[in-house]
Amino acid sequence: MGSLGKIAVIGSGSWATALAKLLLINNDRINWYIRKPERIEEFIKYRRNPVYLTDVTFDTARIDFTSDINRAVADATTLVVAIPSPYVKGEVDGITEDISNKNVVSAVKGIVPDHNMILTEWFSHRFGCKDANLLVIGGPCHAEEVALDHLSYLTIGCHDSEKSRLFCKEIAGPKLKTIVSDDVAGIEYGAVLKNVYAIASGMVGGMKAGDNFKAMLVCNAIREMRRFVDAIAPMQRDICRSAYLGDLLVTCYSPFSRNHNFGAMIGKGYSVKAAKMEMEMVAEGYYGTHCIHEINERTVKVDMPILNCVFSILYENRNPRKAFRSIADTFS
Repeated sequence: MGSLGKIAVIGSGSWATALAKLLLINNDRINWYIRKPERIEEFIKYRRNPVYLTDVTFDTARIDFTSDINRAVADATTLVVAIPSPYVKGEVDGITEDISNKNVVSAVKGIVPDHNMILTEWFSHRFGCKDANLLVIGGPCHAEEVALDHLSYLTIGCHDSEKSRLFCKEIAGPKLKTIVSDDVAGIEYGAVLKNVYAIASGMVGGMKAGDNFKAMLVCNAIREMRRFVDAIAPMQRDICRSAYLGDLLVTCYSPFSRNHNFGAMIGKGYSVKAAKMEMEMVAEGYYGTHCIHEINERTVKVDMPILNCVFSILYENRNPRKAFRSIADTFS
């Protein structure tokens, strides 16, 4: 096997735009599904995404745009799905083409709500996709820094190591380095959890609780992540690798982190409702908090004081200062 065939990008947000930019370095053409036809028209007219990463220009003659998801996937062999997790089901459920033998690359750092499934699990359940054809993209990497041509790193996870290496070639460039892994579930669950902990980090920053406390929070968060991921997807893994600790750090500290910024607003006194309305993009950790809390309560049952603290603030209207004060003594 020497190629993953024609690639279709599914989604039109900042991460989809950044990935399309990377894919066009090494591919002559790609399909690109964008839900709104008027956005496609603007994209072609101005040669850039009219809403996200608007400074990035594209050779639109090399892109087959469509607002029909089935047309996008019909002649593609590999689908790169980059839609915020709350909207994945609504968008992708419309696929009637048989994609069971296609490669599906999840760039979604979240869980499908109502199903409480990570994306690879949901694609397997919904479309009959085979484990060897399911890939995940892990961080640490912000779309904005890819757009700015900053040196960035991605981890590509797949049970088929050859497919991981092939996709690495599809996106590799002078400013993008890649790492391969076979820990598909661990990367996905870690990506969900780091968004939850980034909300927590933003909250303590918004409350001006200090860098000392934030450092303890992040230190304990990586151990909490390890407990959960090792329980739900047991295998040998080094939690200090970039797909776990690196992604956690960048999401907890970067000004590009929408989850951190969402948490910061709540820490400053915004209500959850007001913070959600203020956000221009989806803070996936809000939904991930509920999903992981439910999974842990029902099946995994490991000690997760930080997750429970964030859940109580977001979903039970608990005062953030009191909530974090109640777990401060658990840190070590």
